[in-house]
Amino acid sequence: MTSSPPHLFEGYGIELEYMVVRRDSLDILPITDKVLFHAAGAPTADIDRGPLGWSNELVLHVIEIKNSGPVDSLGGLAGKFAGEVREINAILDPMEGCLLPGGMHPWMDPHRETRLWPHGSRHIYQAYDRIFDCRGHGWSNLQSAHLNLGFNGDEEFARLHAAVRLILPLLPAIAASSPFVEGRPSGLLDTRLHYYRRNQGRIPSITGLTIPERISTRAEYVERIHNPIFRDIAPLDPDNILRHEWLNSRGAIARFERSAIEIRLIDIQECPSADLAVASAVIGALRCLTGEEWSSRARQQEPGEELLLDVLLRCIESGEEAVIDQPSYLALFSFPGPRATGSELWTHMAESAGRLLAETMPYQEELRRLLRHGTLAGRLLRAAGPDPGRGRLREVYRELARCLAHDELFLP
Repeated sequence: MTSSPPHLFEGYGIELEYMVVRRDSLDILPITDKVLFHAAGAPTADIDRGPLGWSNELVLHVIEIKNSGPVDSLGGLAGKFAGEVREINAILDPMEGCLLPGGMHPWMDPHRETRLWPHGSRHIYQAYDRIFDCRGHGWSNLQSAHLNLGFNGDEEFARLHAAVRLILPLLPAIAASSPFVEGRPSGLLDTRLHYYRRNQGRIPSITGLTIPERISTRAEYVERIHNPIFRDIAPLDPDNILRHEWLNSRGAIARFERSAIEIRLIDIQECPSADLAVASAVIGALRCLTGEEWSSRARQQEPGEELLLDVLLRCIESGEEAVIDQPSYLALFSFPGPRATGSELWTHMAESAGRLLAETMPYQEELRRLLRHGTLAGRLLRAAGPDPGRGRLREVYRELARCLAHDELFLP
């Protein structure tokens, strides 16, 4: 963010992570460095391509596309991201590779196949690996869409943070896309978040309960979240390599250095249009909450982490079919009843926000189709069948790669 940060809902950032895989087998292909070096003409970890950019991630088979600076609207972004996907696929084509979406690779063996980024800032990844061992699904096999929301000052931070806490538990009910692990159904729709919640268990303060604490100011955030994390990791990180605010791994984290809250619990979808439709739904709900259209700010600050975590765990397991039967929580969204499924609640929020914010909610047609057909995880499970073998999974994910390449929804 700039020295004069945008106010609420005036600045957005989107980060989309994709797997690089072999075009024939869809096995992971750890050559992201070659892609970036080829595009830049020299070794690099980041490429600035004007409105958007490409960068590396922890492992060599993941590449990130993101907007280079905050934008005031999501409108038109899907097409720009889709154009970058085409550019990367064109580079990968002679390397016998392509991009693959989805929150997890469905059959990757992370203990055997993990290759950490070996260039530039490798000391950061090496520190993570030394402390936590990054050869695991929660580290080397996960792809997400990060949504950054700008704020200006403590008052806006408090309003946004309170609203984000309420939305976090519901994200798997609209965005789950990781139902498979090691070649079989995991029994969860959002397996990525199952592993994400546990990947830094050696230092519990880093992730907390995934749902952030009730906090209203930057000073309070530093005191209650940052300082305990830095204190706890210090014996394992004597050189302070990881002493940064991004070490915090809750489901949403405050990035005070750029005056934004970064939401991390959204699985990557099948194509940019789907990702931006999900982001639009989340932003619409947050605008209604911060504007007190559904409930007062005082009421929004009431739920504790334990209640919200219970909802999150239900949505991780069952996605859009998760049953939410906490009337006090549902009332915060002005839902007309004491019980709802994740799908029913998201449909209610999308329709309500659409009426109130129609002119500022793009991707409405894509969102309606996603809500009608359910999460990508549910669609993948229906397409693959109850007991898919490797061959059937490959067929389904080959279609997923095609959807990404053409920016089309996956509707089997």
